[in-house]
Amino acid sequence: MDSPPTDFSLPNVASGPDPFSIDELPDEIDFVVLFFQRDHYCTNCRKQVQTIADRIEEFHDRDAEVVSIVPEPIEKVEEWQAKYDLPYPLLADPEADVGAAYDQPVRFGILGRFSDFFGRMPEVVILDRRSSPPEVAYVHKGSSTFDRPSIDDLLGELDDLRSDMTDTVDGDDKISEQ
Repeated sequence: MDSPPTDFSLPNVASGPDPFSIDELPDEIDFVVLFFQRDHYCTNCRKQVQTIADRIEEFHDRDAEVVSIVPEPIEKVEEWQAKYDLPYPLLADPEADVGAAYDQPVRFGILGRFSDFFGRMPEVVILDRRSSPPEVAYVHKGSSTFDRPSIDDLLGELDDLRSDMTDTVDGDDKISEQ
């Protein structure tokens, strides 16, 4: 896979600018946590976006913006926002171009040709904006609709990334073990 784009523009139906672009986020946001959702109907995705909403301040306390990306037309994604009132960007990726760029095909394998049931699994990517261009600092690719990192695990990853920067600033060139 080529390096995925660290900036893109997609329609946003929730908090923040519409269209949404990573490059246009305020400078004080060091990290962007991208949640690539399976689809509009996925009950695990719906639970996840609500859990994230409940804990959004913990991400913000770590200078991180959360972004959920749904491979659906804007009308479908607007239904989620109407139902869940999410306090962070909720993006429609109707052509699934951004998901595909992050190696999240909507359909995969031989059976995927016949049904989207055999398709996109959840993925979480953390982008580190402290370098230019931003770098992919963490990736979790789900192997099933249930395979998602916990919010605590993601917050721990952000803490580790932040402490790595502190170690470097303090002159300690310690390399963290991932």
